[in-house]
Amino acid sequence: MLGISIETLRRWGGDGTIRMERSAGGQRVVAVAEVSRLLDERRRTRVDRPIVAQSARNRFPGVVTRIERDGVAAVVEVMAGPHRLVSLLTAEAVIELGLKVGDEVVCVVKSTNVMLEIPSTKETRE
Repeated sequence: MLGISIETLRRWGGDGTIRMERSAGGQRVVAVAEVSRLLDERRRTRVDRPIVAQSARNRFPGVVTRIERDGVAAVVEVMAGPHRLVSLLTAEAVIELGLKVGDEVVCVVKSTNVMLEIPSTKETRE
């Protein structure tokens, strides 16, 4: 699940990165909750690479005008020029993106899906 070698698991167990116990037979036992903790930590600290190209051509920069969220799903409405676009996504995605009314986003339409992107605040060039 972690995509690591047994040597890495041994090292992480030794330095305290991951908590594990030993079975009566001497095998290393790692609780699922511990694996989930590490996966979540990796996900939160990962630095995503910026998008430099994309196949979708239907991109609509706009402003979030409404968010309706329950425990599982969320509806995000965006005004993109004269267009009103609505995206259905998970409540978790809204939280992870930190979306709030008034935020600038880019709606990316591919087939029947509407995805949201948040542009960087400053442009970088190499």
